[in-house]
Amino acid sequence: MNKTKRKIFETSMKLFAEKGYDATSIEEITATVGVAKGTLYYHFSSKEEIFNFLVEEGVKLLKNSIAIKTDKLENSIDKIRAIVLIQIKILVKYESFMTIILSQIWGNDARSQMCRSYVFEYIQMIEEIVKDGIEKGEIIDGDPNVIASGIFGFTCSSLIYKMRHHNEELDMIKLDKEIEKIFIKKLKR
Repeated sequence: MNKTKRKIFETSMKLFAEKGYDATSIEEITATVGVAKGTLYYHFSSKEEIFNFLVEEGVKLLKNSIAIKTDKLENSIDKIRAIVLIQIKILVKYESFMTIILSQIWGNDARSQMCRSYVFEYIQMIEEIVKDGIEKGEIIDGDPNVIASGIFGFTCSSLIYKMRHHNEELDMIKLDKEIEKIFIKKLKR
């Protein structure tokens, strides 16, 4: 991604997270980036294309990070630990991205359906690890979808924790250890 496209991408992500998709205009994006509309349209054909690109790239980053880390691990609990830590790191580093995804999953418009589809696809990755762990006897018996959704939801709630304590820097390792103690240990068989 070239420098201008990256700047449009990052600025759009920040504006969509702060103001919402509908309240962010192409004019505001171009003014904030400091480029002409023609330059923006050279890289993206519409605001919708920017949004779609943003979501696709963010989900791809999350899924690739998870796949790289979990492919090296044998035990399902270790894989879940890795997923939680990666998700926390992405929540912290790409807070705007997660804010957009989580704010857009409700509703029936095409944007909401796309975001929901990506979230469900991601949860399904976790679900496959949970199913494997149940089959191997590493994880307690239970509905893999409920457990995977719980892992995702419990970790996403750390964004709420971060927002409540916005004056303090989030200690990712401490938060990871708390999730381990409160949630992941309870999954062990």
